Amino acid sequence: MTISQELIEILACPKCKGNVELNESGDGLVCGTCKLIYEIRDGIPVMLAEEARPLA
Repeated sequence: MTISQELIEILACPKCKGNVELNESGDGLVCGTCKLIYEIRDGIPVMLAEEARPLA
């Protein structure tokens, strides 16, 4: 299941309030400022800073 571009455009990183972008594999949203990735589970982005993973 994919996430719509319209939804990505209105979402923001909960930590810095910056923009997020879909990662290459399509399973997470990346904040370039915080260097965090927010997982997308069953088509729903999990926008919780405490659940974010650091970028590799």
